[in-house]
Amino acid sequence: METFNHKLNTYIESWMGPRDQRVRGWLLLDTYPPTLALSLAYLLILWLGPRYMRDRKPLSCRPLLVVYNLVLTLLSFYMFYELVSAVRSGGYNLYCQDTHSDEETDNKIIRVLWWYYFSKLIEFMDTFFFIVRKNNHQITFLHIYHHASMPNIWWFVMNWVPCGHSYFGAALNSLIHVLMYSYYGLSAVPALRPYLWWKKYITQGQLVQFFLTMAQTLCALAWPCSFPRGWVYFQIGYLVTLIIFFSNFYIQTYKKQRVSLKNGSLSSTNGHANGSSLMENSIHKKLRVD
Repeated sequence: METFNHKLNTYIESWMGPRDQRVRGWLLLDTYPPTLALSLAYLLILWLGPRYMRDRKPLSCRPLLVVYNLVLTLLSFYMFYELVSAVRSGGYNLYCQDTHSDEETDNKIIRVLWWYYFSKLIEFMDTFFFIVRKNNHQITFLHIYHHASMPNIWWFVMNWVPCGHSYFGAALNSLIHVLMYSYYGLSAVPALRPYLWWKKYITQGQLVQFFLTMAQTLCALAWPCSFPRGWVYFQIGYLVTLIIFFSNFYIQTYKKQRVSLKNGSLSSTNGHANGSSLMENSIHKKLRVD
């Protein structure tokens, strides 16, 4: 196994260039196979889980959901706050920032971005909760694509560009996750649901996040610095896919269902289901994609 890892690492470095030595010895970062194996295990559970649950009753998981979402809310807030404070105190350039500038700031950004990478592995639990609660309608292609790709992308980010221009998208995504996980944690408590007003803004916030990150990434082409241009092109390509998929999700979830409601294609005797309007109930089922 050690020989295989050495050969794999040598091949990756021959293709992508030398790694950033500041993350040597960090958990899960020295070799790629552990991250790949966890991603493959995620996909295997995604395939086998619904089959296992098919003839079983769904699990509630309510206390565990509250704790899980609270932990991710706090972790996301920590990452957002630490990234913003480090960037401000370290004088990072918004338009393009190299990976080697102020040593103290760079090291702080690297530490926070490791947690960001690790959080993407924790977020596999989103899908597992869907499976055991038999909410399989929420396991969409977009959900799988985003969850399966992010840990792998960020393994490479952490090994080659673990600071500098990489901070912006992670900071914005952490902010959106504060809104998202706080909503889902609180909504697991039925008595609190009437007071949760920001559900409809989550998907809008995700799209705004992608467009802002795209704009900031393009700045690195207009005002280039020493940040590797290949990573800029890769990020642009990945963001394009997210914008396309999330825009389609938004249209399918919000726009077309409003048209269906106006045409009377969704109806019931009282227009409500479980205390929520049919529109709200349908949107709630499809909302969580990140």
